[in-house]
Amino acid sequence: MPEMKFDLLVIGGGSAGVRAARIAASHGARVVLVEEHRLGGTCVIRGCVPKKLMVLASRFRAEFEDAAGYGWKLDGHTFDWGRLKRAIDQEVHRLEKVYESTLKQAGVEIIQDRAVFEGPRTVRLVGSGRQLQAQHILVATGAVPAEPDNYPGSQWVANSNQLFEWDTQPRRVLVQGAGYIALEFACILQRLGSEVTVVMRGAKILRGFDEDVRSHLQSALIESGVRIVPEARLASIERREKEGALSVRLSNGMQFEIDAVLGATGRRPNTAFLGLGNAGVQLGERGAVVVTAHSCTNVDGIYAVGDVSNAVALTPIAIREGHAFADRVFGGKEALSSFACVPTAVFTTPEVGVVGLSEEAALISAPDEIDIYISRFRPMKATLSGRDGKMLMKLVVHRPTGRLLGAHMMGPEAAEMIQLVAVAMQADARKADLDATLAVHPTAAEEYVTMREPTRRHGGLTQT
Repeated sequence: MPEMKFDLLVIGGGSAGVRAARIAASHGARVVLVEEHRLGGTCVIRGCVPKKLMVLASRFRAEFEDAAGYGWKLDGHTFDWGRLKRAIDQEVHRLEKVYESTLKQAGVEIIQDRAVFEGPRTVRLVGSGRQLQAQHILVATGAVPAEPDNYPGSQWVANSNQLFEWDTQPRRVLVQGAGYIALEFACILQRLGSEVTVVMRGAKILRGFDEDVRSHLQSALIESGVRIVPEARLASIERREKEGALSVRLSNGMQFEIDAVLGATGRRPNTAFLGLGNAGVQLGERGAVVVTAHSCTNVDGIYAVGDVSNAVALTPIAIREGHAFADRVFGGKEALSSFACVPTAVFTTPEVGVVGLSEEAALISAPDEIDIYISRFRPMKATLSGRDGKMLMKLVVHRPTGRLLGAHMMGPEAAEMIQLVAVAMQADARKADLDATLAVHPTAAEEYVTMREPTRRHGGLTQT
C-alpha cells in the first residue's frame, strides 16, 4: 500500500528542489525529497560551480604572462589537469554534504532513488519498489544535455556533463555549438592548452544576445586562438583505432583530426523517465512541464519549478521559483516570482554580463524612441601588460522617459559589475541617475556613469 505521510514530495535535489523542500519544512510541512543521483543538481555537481572553478583556473596563464609587464619575473609554469580535477571534485563533494546537512537540519527526509509517477498522488521508487503518496508533489528534476544528431559516429560525442569526468585533457578538441555552454568550455579548454575548434550552424555566436556583444565576443575569441567554423554541422565521426584519435567530417566538407568532441547544443527538460503521463500532466515543447505563473500544472496538487518547466533556464530563477512555491502553498503567502529584470553572465574569457533588453529587442517595442550609448576602450591593466583587446560597455535607454532598458558589457569582471547594474534597473533607474552618480576613478565601471552623448539614436539624430 502507498505510504501517505507527507505533505510534500519533491522529485529532484537540485537548486530548486532543495530550496522548496527546506522552505516548506520551515513552514511545518512534512517533506520528503527523492533524488536519483547527487544532491546539488546541475549547478553544483556538473554545471555552474565546477565550471566557474575551471574558468578561474584557465585565466592564470594570461595572468602569469601579464605579470612581466609589471616587473615580475616568473619561472616556467605548467598545468596539471588531474590536480585541478581532484581539487574541483573535493569542493563539489563538500558542497553536496552542505546541501544534505541543510535538508536534514530542516527535517526533510532524503531518499536516494528514482521516482516515477503511478498516478496523480502516487510515485513509485524504482530501486526499492516503495510507493509514496503526498498531498502535493513538486517536480524539480532540471534539464539534461540534448542528444546529438543521428549521424555516423555520433556515439563519440561527449556532453557537457561528461567533460567533468575526463581524466586527462585532450590536446585537440572540437566543440559543437555556439551558445554560452559551448563557448565557456571552448575558452576553458583553449586557455588550459588545448587546440579548440568551434563548429556552429549559424553565422554568429550567442543567438539571442545583443548584436554588438555577439560581434565583439566572436572577434575576441578568434583573436585568442579559438578557431570558429560557421554555418556547418557534424556529418560523421570515425575513430582511428590505432591512434585513438577521431576523424571528423563536417557538412561543408571540412575534415579534422581531433582527440575529443564536445557536444553543447543546448539542454532539454528532464522529463523523459518520470512517467508524467501516468498522472495526466501536460507537457509542452521539448518535453517541458507546462505550468502557470504559480508553478501549477494542469493536475491539481502537482507542480513544477526550474529548468524542467517552461521557465528561463537560470539557477537563480529556479531557486526563486522553489522558494515562492513553498511560501504560497505552505506559508500562506501570496508569493509570485517576478522576472522582469533578469541579469545573466557568460563566463567566457573575455566575460559577458547582460541585464534587460538588447538593442534589437528594445526596437521591437519602441522603434523610434531608443538611445544607444556605447564605449569601447582598452582595460587599464593592458596598458603595461601589452595585451590586445578592448572592453565593451553599452546602455539601451528609452529616450522619452530616460529609463534604462538594457545594459551589456564584455571584459574583466563583467559579471560582478552587471549584478550591481541590475540592482539599479530593478529599482527603475533612469539614465539621469547614472549621470548624477559620482564616478570611482580609475575603474572600468565608471564608464556607465560618464557616458553623456548617445552613440546612435533610433528615431532621432545619429551621433558620430
